[in-house]
Order: sequence, then structure tokens, then C-alpha cells
Amino acid sequence: MYRLVLGNVSTLSADKLPSALIDHAPQGARRARWLAGRVLLSRILSPLPEIIYGEQGKPAFTADTPLWFNLSHSGDDIALLLSDEGEVGCDIEVVRPRNNWRMLANALFSPGELAEVETERPEKQLAAFWRIWTRKEAIIKQRGGSAWQIVSADSTLNSALSISHCQLGALSLAVCTPTPFILSADAVQRL
Repeated sequence: MYRLVLGNVSTLSADKLPSALIDHAPQGARRARWLAGRVLLSRILSPLPEIIYGEQGKPAFTADTPLWFNLSHSGDDIALLLSDEGEVGCDIEVVRPRNNWRMLANALFSPGELAEVETERPEKQLAAFWRIWTRKEAIIKQRGGSAWQIVSADSTLNSALSISHCQLGALSLAVCTPTPFILSADAVQRL
């Protein structure tokens, strides 16, 4: 089972949570996203299982909860991927202009990924950049790695993992799952 749920950081972060959980929220810019993620999880799973953190800081449920999840956010959008199949990764990005996207692609994309961008018409190349970027991030997040490892992920290679992408309006969504899962607009639940 895979479940992908989208919400808004501004709405979810204002929702009620137990004070013990709120006390664990970081201060500063990350606070609203952290709170939104916990509210999203608690709306899907009640009671919310205990959350621990891996070596690279990836949150996970304890071993006695046979579920895996990954959270991602971009702007006011947040995505939750929940699974009972094994470790998962997801990424969400608002497709937006980025002055240095070509430089980033040249530095971080594999030859196959660069070729994928180049086969697109010029007006579609920025969307192709974000499509590949989200796939790469989903792969890294599935591994529990850090964004600094993005160059090591090649989203065009066949692997034992399933990598899927979906464009929803201005949102680019990608998932990396241990078993086949096709991401589509119909597979996405909005809160």
C-alpha cells in the first residue's frame, strides 16, 4: 500500500497538536513545516506512532510500527508518502523559474538526465529540469541520504527501486518506492 497526501503548510501548521509534540518542534523558519508534517501524519495515523531519526536525520517510525513515510515541502505545499512496503522517498517542488538551473543541471545531472532535458522543446526544458530534480531527490530521500548526495542519484538508470513522477499544475511530484507504484493525479489525496 502506498498513499500520497498533499496539504498546505500554512493551514496544517495552525492545527492543534498535543503540547508534548509541539515542544519538540524546532524554532525559526523550519517550525511551520515541521508542525505541518506532524499534523499531516496525525490526520492519517491516529494515534501518531513514535518517531525516531536515522543517521542523516530522516524521520521514521520505530521498528514496532511496520510503516514507512517521507515528507517533502516546497513553498506552501507539503507532501506525505506513506507505505507498508518498505522505505520510501518523495519530493515535491513548485515548478518555478530559477536563473541557474542550467548550471545546476550541468553540475548535478547524469549524461542521461541531461539528454532528457535537451530532447524537450526550449519552453519545456525548465519543467524537465524540475521533473528530474524531484526524481533525484526522491531517490536520495528513500536512501535516507542528504541533499549533498544528489549528484550520486541517476534517475534514468534501471534499478531495483520504482521511480515515478507526476505533474499536478505547478507542482512536480516524484516518489521512490521499493515495489512498483505509478504516481498519477488519481493516486494523490488532497487535504
